[in-house]
Amino acid sequence: MKPFTRTIPLMGTNISLYIEGTDAEELAEEAVNMLVHYEQVFSANSEHSQLAMLKKEAASHPLRVDKELYDLIKIGKEHSLNKDSFLNIAIGPLIKLWRIGFREAHVPEGTEIKAVLELLNPEHIQLDDEQHTVHLFKKGMEIDLGAIAKGYFADQVMSFFKKNGAASAMVDMGGNVLVHGDSPTGSSHWKVGIQNPFLPRGNAAALVSIREQSVVTSGIYERVLEKEGGQYHHIFNSRTGYPIESNIASLTIIADRSLDCDIYTTELFGLDAVSIIHKVNKMKDIEAAVITTDGNLAYTDNLRGKIEPVLR
Repeated sequence: MKPFTRTIPLMGTNISLYIEGTDAEELAEEAVNMLVHYEQVFSANSEHSQLAMLKKEAASHPLRVDKELYDLIKIGKEHSLNKDSFLNIAIGPLIKLWRIGFREAHVPEGTEIKAVLELLNPEHIQLDDEQHTVHLFKKGMEIDLGAIAKGYFADQVMSFFKKNGAASAMVDMGGNVLVHGDSPTGSSHWKVGIQNPFLPRGNAAALVSIREQSVVTSGIYERVLEKEGGQYHHIFNSRTGYPIESNIASLTIIADRSLDCDIYTTELFGLDAVSIIHKVNKMKDIEAAVITTDGNLAYTDNLRGKIEPVLR
C-alpha cells in the first residue's frame, strides 16, 4: 500500500494528513472536505459560520445548531464549569477585545476589560438537548471554541480514516497530532516532537513516543503581542481579563483523544508546574509534560521511558 501525504492551509494553520491504505488519496480528499465543512460551521472569525450566528441571534432567542456544534459546545461548557478550570468557551468577547495574533492586536484599557468580564460567564449559555438549541443570556456574549475545536476535528478525521481501512495515519492540525497504526519508519510507535518554547518553530525540546494517541502542546510562545516593553501571550485568564501568569512556558498533554488533549492543555494551563504534574498523575489515561519559564522539563510518572529530552 502506497502512503499518501496532503498538506492544506486552513483554519489559520497548515494541516498535514498522512494515510497508508487502499484509496489513500481519495480518503485524504474527503478529509479535506470534512475540514472545510468544519471551518464553515465552527469558525469564530467568520461572519457567516453557525458559531457567528449565535453571537448575532442567540441572545434574543434560542438558536438551533448542527448536532456536532451543539455537542462540542456542551462538552466545552461542562469543562468550563469545572472547579478551578482555565477553559472558558464564553471567552469570545475578551479574545476579540485583545485580538492577539491579528494585525489589530492591542492592549485594551482597564475599563474595556472590565466591561467584557461580565459577558464571560459560561453559566449564561443555556442548552436544550432535545432541540439542540443554544441561548445566550446576555447580549454581547460570544462562544469561542478555538481551544478545543481542532482536537475534535482531528478525532473525527481519524475516525473516518479508521472506518475506511487506513492501515496507518496521522492528522497534524498545526500542533494537534493524532496517530494510528505503525509509523512511516515501520516502528510500532511514532516519535512526536514537543516544541522548544524558547527556539523557533521546528526545534524540539523533547521527543515523546506514542501509539494510537494524540499529542497537543499549548504555549505562551505561539502568539505574542509586544507593546511598550511588555509581552502578552494569547492564553487568557477569563477572571482577570489578562494573559495567564504562571511558571509554565508550555504544557503538553498526551491522551487517546485529541479533544481531551485540547481540553486539558487549556483547563490546567493556569496552574503551576508542580500542581499540573500532581493533578495529572491522579488522572486515568492522561499524560503530561511541562516546560517551565526557566527551561526545566517535568513530566508525569506514566511518561517515564516514553520521553527523551533533546540535547543541544
